[in-house]
Amino acid sequence: MAHSPSTPARDPLALRVIAFISTTCGVIAAFMILAAVFITCQMIFLRFALGVSTIWQTEAVIYLMVSATLIGLPYVQKLRGHVSVDLLPTLLPARMRRALAAATLAVTSVMIAIMLYYAWDMFHMAWSGGWRSETVWAVPLSIPYAALPLGFGLFLLQLASDLWSAMTGGDPLAPGAPEDRRH
Repeated sequence: MAHSPSTPARDPLALRVIAFISTTCGVIAAFMILAAVFITCQMIFLRFALGVSTIWQTEAVIYLMVSATLIGLPYVQKLRGHVSVDLLPTLLPARMRRALAAATLAVTSVMIAIMLYYAWDMFHMAWSGGWRSETVWAVPLSIPYAALPLGFGLFLLQLASDLWSAMTGGDPLAPGAPEDRRH
């Protein structure tokens, strides 16, 4: 079977490393969601079965779900799982499809870079200011806020990888898995 120019066997090492990082982010996000589910079940058991009040569970579940969403961004991008309308690109010739994908990825990268800048600023203010949540748990807000620059930074990295692939001849509509790539 002939390999397309963007199959993993021929991708540069940097793109394979980025793909590995994105997959790792997906696994971490899945475990965060699983932890949130377990904590929710534990909270329900404590409240309703034992009649005990809970302190940290609700806040932890919120932080875990938001963090899972942000840290899962690069994995979803790698799989092309974000909402898209691909009617026009599928009708275009391969060269125009790559140009459209490159333009879309470039604009998206600029927007995510802006969000990364403000996310870092927010995290840094929370960290340097010693901000804490206004709850009994009083978690340092720099911990959950760290998911913002981390998620957007890794998402930007995956976007850069996709942009590189689109500009060097890869099929921008192909998902990340090699067996699903179009030739």
